[in-house]
Amino acid sequence: MANVSVAAEWQLLYNRYYRKPEIYRMSWKHVELNRNKVACAPFGGPIAVIRDDSKIVQLGGESAQRKLRIFSSAGHLLGETIWKHPGGRLIGMAWTDDQNLVCLVQDGTVFRYTIHAELVEPSISMGKECFERNVVDCVFWGNGVVCITETNQLFCISDFKNPNPIKLADPGIEDLPLCMAVIEPQYTMSGNVEVLLGIGDACVLAVEEDGVQQLGLEMLRGPIQKMAVSRDGQWLASFTHDGRLLVMTSNLNDILIEQECESALPPEQLSWCGMDTVLLYWDDMLLMMGPRGDPVRYFYDEPIILIPECDGVRILSNSSMEFLQRVPDSTESIFKIGSTSPAALLYDALDHFDRRSAKADENLRLIRPSLTEAVEACIDAAGHEFDVLRQRTLLRAASYGQAFCSNFQRDHIQEMCKTLRVLNAVRHPDVGMPLSIQQYKLLTPAVLISRLINAYKHFLALRISEYLGMNQEMVIMHWACSKITASLAISDTNLLDILLDKLKLCKGISYAAVAAHADKNGRRKLAAMLVEHEPRSSKQVPLLLSIGEEDTALMKAIESGDTDLVYLVLFHIWQKRQPLEFFGMIQARALARDLFIIYARCYKHEFLKDFFLSTGQLQVGSGLAFVLHEVAFLLWKESWEIGKNPMASRGSPLHGPRIKLIEKAHNLFVETKEYTFESKAAEEHAKLIRMQHELEVSTKQAIFVDSSISDTIRTCIVLGNHRAAMKVKTEFKVSEKRWYWLKVFALATIRDWDALEKFSKEKRPPIGYRPFVEACVDADEKGEALKYIPKLTDPRERAESYARIGMAKEAADAASQAKDGELLGRLKMTFSQNAAASSIFDTLRDRFVS
Repeated sequence: MANVSVAAEWQLLYNRYYRKPEIYRMSWKHVELNRNKVACAPFGGPIAVIRDDSKIVQLGGESAQRKLRIFSSAGHLLGETIWKHPGGRLIGMAWTDDQNLVCLVQDGTVFRYTIHAELVEPSISMGKECFERNVVDCVFWGNGVVCITETNQLFCISDFKNPNPIKLADPGIEDLPLCMAVIEPQYTMSGNVEVLLGIGDACVLAVEEDGVQQLGLEMLRGPIQKMAVSRDGQWLASFTHDGRLLVMTSNLNDILIEQECESALPPEQLSWCGMDTVLLYWDDMLLMMGPRGDPVRYFYDEPIILIPECDGVRILSNSSMEFLQRVPDSTESIFKIGSTSPAALLYDALDHFDRRSAKADENLRLIRPSLTEAVEACIDAAGHEFDVLRQRTLLRAASYGQAFCSNFQRDHIQEMCKTLRVLNAVRHPDVGMPLSIQQYKLLTPAVLISRLINAYKHFLALRISEYLGMNQEMVIMHWACSKITASLAISDTNLLDILLDKLKLCKGISYAAVAAHADKNGRRKLAAMLVEHEPRSSKQVPLLLSIGEEDTALMKAIESGDTDLVYLVLFHIWQKRQPLEFFGMIQARALARDLFIIYARCYKHEFLKDFFLSTGQLQVGSGLAFVLHEVAFLLWKESWEIGKNPMASRGSPLHGPRIKLIEKAHNLFVETKEYTFESKAAEEHAKLIRMQHELEVSTKQAIFVDSSISDTIRTCIVLGNHRAAMKVKTEFKVSEKRWYWLKVFALATIRDWDALEKFSKEKRPPIGYRPFVEACVDADEKGEALKYIPKLTDPRERAESYARIGMAKEAADAASQAKDGELLGRLKMTFSQNAAASSIFDTLRDRFVS
């Protein structure tokens, strides 16, 4: 009898059964759909209602102010607000995929609302032309909208998250289209939205951004009054002017269904019911038509709204919410009148078992080969049921049959029980989300949780997350932020205790994000207390800076040991605090101080000098020496930086900026005994640059500054300024040996051989005569070299010198005096190209060997 009562509610369309159970009795009061514009979200989403300003209605006791009201699918009020937008008549409204209500008004402005009727800023404009020409109609889909103006121009926004209005191609029509539909971008070849316009001629225009195409010229026998594109974008259902229903491919190349309807008047609504049938609604009748067979009629004495779903259509009336869908195969196999399928026999066996009848065992023996399939069918049928008692009975039947199956996957029942517990929880009228199992799988649990928390159903979302083993952080975070926003009357301390009691339930939750929300809502003290509980410094420190807790931020950054965080705090404080205050903050914190010094040494010398000098006043003992030493080196380094400027060496030789800086450094080094070497080096550096400036002024050649003492002496000699060279020698106490080396090679450079000879005779050179020989040989002056070779006291040096200028016999004579066989061998190699010379060295070497 139970099978008969279930199947008695079904309607047969050709060879398929359909059912239309009532899901809810609407809990709202005094809502008349025919007086209002209504927008219903798919997947059991909310319902938006606002009085239709294009209709003349009797207000009665109702306020003249229009209200936008948002209800759950069960009719519970979620939020309401006064409609205050002056942009003209409301053209259309719909729900986006993320459940924002979008409302398009006559001047092309799009307003967005949350499910609690809170306005989302900013509004969106469809563009200047829509503002000037007025929007007259629109079609929404997913996250986009297409609208048409009084001048029959089409404009599109493909994604409200990135609103960029685009003008589509000009359709070239004079009158407004009879109907309009949209093929979503994901189903078109171009990847852009395609708009179908039913115009007066027997054709449909397909309009895209880059062109217009005429469709259906041969297929249609007159204009189309209504259109609806299937969910997958492949099929187009249309109602013609002569009362026919046509179902065609979306390119209008092929007709799949052509049936006469019972009225030539265009229906108020045309909708797909899943992918199986098409619904047409007139004033009091809902007609369901399929590929074959007589249509099914449903009669209503109140207006209805059709809400297409992936697996059927929800039907909203003033008093109820129904769900029209095709009866699932598993349900049909069990409850169809006269069914003898294994699943039906298993369901019947449970009934006999409950009544302790032996027929239960007989049924099981009959279906033994197909018992696994029967159990699966009962589980599947339970998933498609909205009635909880029927779910329970079907699952008991599956469990009963499973006991006799040896190879059945036993977790299937548990998985279905888990799914149904979630679905039954969200279907409860207090929640009002009448999801079918197919919609639930398509929506995914994660999106369901997101929609629950947006509806402020945090406790249910938390329990479902926990039950499904999902991360609960998103739920708790949203609850905490919502609690902060809604708890203006609760003190920061009390609210902190409430928040921490819940936040600690989820490990790894971002206290910093909650604190940031508190700060955004003007509760800085609460934010500061919350951020103390954030364990991740990378999130904690930036927030502390944003709420003005610089001292705490610096301390936390240092404790983390992350130098990037420390630098972040340093640069932030540097910009906001006075220098002395900044110096005082970092002086006692070694890591911050050292990092600042490293940075400032490279980029901020003046600031670093101020730091050392200011902190030196705060220090005593050896600390002062350290400060003076650092500042002195900074001054010295700065002088080198100035030296890189080509203009730095010009000007006064006594008062140049570089000399002053070096002298300052010298004076600082003198202050302490620990830096005697540095003090002397700075003093001599300043003296050298001063002399080099004087030489550049006197010679009018900028070639001295920043050269070494040796180079300065050499340059003076080359220029013939021997007095200046002697002054540099005397001033810097250059040794005699170094002086001789420098002068010998300088004179050879300018080829002043007479001066070189005279210099060699002033006194016996402390470096000997070999440098004189080398200078002449390097200058390729063999004759000059012969003046000094005989003066070499070491016969080896004489032999090598003679060999260098190609005098083999003299080299051999000198080598014979040295009595060095190895030297003779080297000299022979020098004259290897000269056979006569080689024989001389062979003779000498043979003499030494014998």
